[in-house]
Amino acid sequence: MSRIQIPQELLERGPIGYRVQIVDYDATEDRFHGAHELPAALEQEPAAWKSGSPSIVHDFRFHAQNVYALVMKTLSRFEYALGRRIGWSFRTHQIKIAPHGMLDANAFYTPDAEGLVFGYFLGRSGAPVYTCLSHDVVVHETTHALLDALRERYLDPSSADQAAFHEGFSDVIALLSVFAQRELVLELLRGGRTRTKGVPNSMMRAADAGVDALKAHALFALAQQMGQELEGVRGSALRNSASIPLNKKLRDSAEYREPHRRGELLVAAVLHAFISVWAKRIKDIAIGVNALVPLERVAEEGADIADLMVTMWIRGLDYMPPVHVEFGDALSGALTADQELRPDDQRYELRAQTKAAFEAYGFRPAAGTLSGTWQAPPLDLDYSNVRFESMRTDKDEIFRFLWDNRTKFALRPGAYTEVLSVRPCTRIGEDGFTLHETVAEYYQVARLTPKELRAEKIKLPPGFERDLKEARRKKTARSSNGSAPLGAHQHGGTSEELSKDDDSDVTPLYGGGTLIFDDYGRLKYWIHNDVFGSRQSDRLKYLYEAGLLRASKGGARLSAARLSAVHRLRALDSRRFPQEGW
Repeated sequence: MSRIQIPQELLERGPIGYRVQIVDYDATEDRFHGAHELPAALEQEPAAWKSGSPSIVHDFRFHAQNVYALVMKTLSRFEYALGRRIGWSFRTHQIKIAPHGMLDANAFYTPDAEGLVFGYFLGRSGAPVYTCLSHDVVVHETTHALLDALRERYLDPSSADQAAFHEGFSDVIALLSVFAQRELVLELLRGGRTRTKGVPNSMMRAADAGVDALKAHALFALAQQMGQELEGVRGSALRNSASIPLNKKLRDSAEYREPHRRGELLVAAVLHAFISVWAKRIKDIAIGVNALVPLERVAEEGADIADLMVTMWIRGLDYMPPVHVEFGDALSGALTADQELRPDDQRYELRAQTKAAFEAYGFRPAAGTLSGTWQAPPLDLDYSNVRFESMRTDKDEIFRFLWDNRTKFALRPGAYTEVLSVRPCTRIGEDGFTLHETVAEYYQVARLTPKELRAEKIKLPPGFERDLKEARRKKTARSSNGSAPLGAHQHGGTSEELSKDDDSDVTPLYGGGTLIFDDYGRLKYWIHNDVFGSRQSDRLKYLYEAGLLRASKGGARLSAARLSAVHRLRALDSRRFPQEGW
């Protein structure tokens, strides 16, 4: 058993708090398990809870406490890292959580139901398995909900990287959160190491804590503990990612173009960086001729590094573009966020190791700088018509700033522009350093005909323009046959007419940017994807080949992701069912 710290609050029966509402309803059995009342203090907890007795597996009141506590811990971790309160993606203040929501080896976030649904099933031993008791499953689903609130366009079809990002990022936060628990890391190390003659039980040799050794003792040991029973729910994410070799060619292979497998590359790069930093740190602190290090110190260092990394990646979300995120964008965002609050990285060399790990898998920082961090924006911006105080909270004031500088920000004429959010932040570094910033996101969308796309040097996928014209021909034929007045000439459109551009033959393009302002109201970073940018041709090609871009009677249509379906396909094992999609 391990303990976690969460914000204090007075709970109603359920439990129900100010951000989380447990609704213990089973849709499969159409049964409500009641509103649970949790102990008011640690000393009032049942003895079985304190000792970690196996009986808690069947105690639904403990299930309610476990899932409530982990969701609140994840929320508070995000709020600390980002330096502000975070709302959910829906309008209500509380997320609903069903700890025993269905008889199914699945768990998912559903914005439509404003909640998280955790399944249960009979394991291989015949005993029931409850996904709400798995630390990493609960954190993973909570991260989906928070990521959807922070980056609402990341579920849109875009690229192989964006399709993989939601799952990969949620895995990263879930797994690093597990490793941030010192007690668990110590248990993994004790259970996984090989006894060495002359080395006390409380010590280990630094030579036994290299990258490969730590992967074996910590990563694979945790994968085994997470267990055979939950293998389907989690898709063996940890074991698969930990075993992926360092190979730059994997990113362009057909296998790793598939979203679930590609997400494992993101997890693999982060975990390799984590293990590399951890191994180096152990080597630095080893003492004596035999280079021994206390086992508890090894666990403490590992937990501290995991905690730093999970904060770095959460904080990095604010430094990523609001649309079309790719792994290189995410990497530059995380590196920049860490540098802003932790400029001195000599102790861990966390940023250098993270950058090296991603490059080993073929992913370079999108910033294109030596450090991998984003560059400063244009200096000659016009601030004369805006007020700093208003820009901290007012979308209209941000839009005025964008409009006054529309040429420098490449706001495209004819594209619809909307400011999605304005979020003031107060971030606190590990040394108490306080950083005040304002984060704003804007979004652009344009719908262009094939001729307009060619004018912007954006290529439609081969065959797609023909599909658009065929959809228009069928629409014209149905309209002519079904509603033409008596005596009118009826036809399905001549070849000459169908060869022309039509206003209905439009393909949507999306773009946008993130603006980071300092505490004086001056722009620090501009992270953007141009709505008419050079990468749009590749995105359209990917979407068409993946079956996500289709021609219809109203022009091009994009198919969006549903996380419940994504998780179900993942549980079926994507490598055996490669036809699964977003």
